[in-house]
Amino acid sequence: MAMTHDPPLPEAFEAEFASLEEQRVSLPGTTYHRCFGCGPAHPIGLRVRCFITDGGVLSPIIIPERYEGPPGGAHGGIVAGYLDEVLAGAAVRHNGRIHVTGELTVRYVKPVPLDTPLLGRGRVVQDHGKYLDLEGTLEDYRSRLVLAQARGRFLSLP
Repeated sequence: MAMTHDPPLPEAFEAEFASLEEQRVSLPGTTYHRCFGCGPAHPIGLRVRCFITDGGVLSPIIIPERYEGPPGGAHGGIVAGYLDEVLAGAAVRHNGRIHVTGELTVRYVKPVPLDTPLLGRGRVVQDHGKYLDLEGTLEDYRSRLVLAQARGRFLSLP
């Protein structure tokens, strides 16, 4: 069953994401609507969107040229920011609660291209009650080649 996503996803992602439900955290008027990572109302934010899967979340990502670091590649801090949001989305998917980053480790495997369809994946590895351990990847969307990996410990907000 195809779903209608608002706003629409870039065309490159339509087929894979058509049947996935979007996880909504930052609704208008809520605290996170202007979050730099996930908030749709942040003027220059990343606007990471997470979609629910059995094992965690998937995120359709295209990093704009304005976040260039090395020539033709995304700045490492921006790559970490995207992965941080994907892991946070996986934490919400796990138990419905908002979490903050306690620790984040990123391994940069290959240069991350700009203006190219990418796929973020995130999942919970272990639930310790007060915090979650998560892992995720940023992949080239077409080849599924892993470009960056992240591990994080996220603390649940009361």
